Amino acid sequence: MRGISSICLTLPLLAALAGCGHDEPRTTQVIVQPPTQPQATTMASPGPPPPPRSEMVPPPPVGTGPVVWQPGHWMVNGNSWAWQSGQYTPPPPGETTWVPGRWLQQPNGGWFWQEGHWA
Repeated sequence: MRGISSICLTLPLLAALAGCGHDEPRTTQVIVQPPTQPQATTMASPGPPPPPRSEMVPPPPVGTGPVVWQPGHWMVNGNSWAWQSGQYTPPPPGETTWVPGRWLQQPNGGWFWQEGHWA
């Protein structure tokens, strides 16, 4: 008799537990992000860029958290060159290294700016 009452108590419990494992079908959402690649921005330049300016890197601003120095570079301003000074920038989460942009000459002789990027 004792065995039968244990079975009578156990069967409803097992049936209840079996019902808990039955969920609605799950859907999985996959988000695909392309790998970070340097962006090339085509610029009409008046010729090759001047040599980079020498910059004194100042100490990082106090109380800003981790920051990385991004050096200055030449940009085209109409038909002339303008110096864009360097700056401190906080890195995005998980990134620590800034790869500076650079001017590259194309096979046809023109010049384009390859944007800097985090690595």
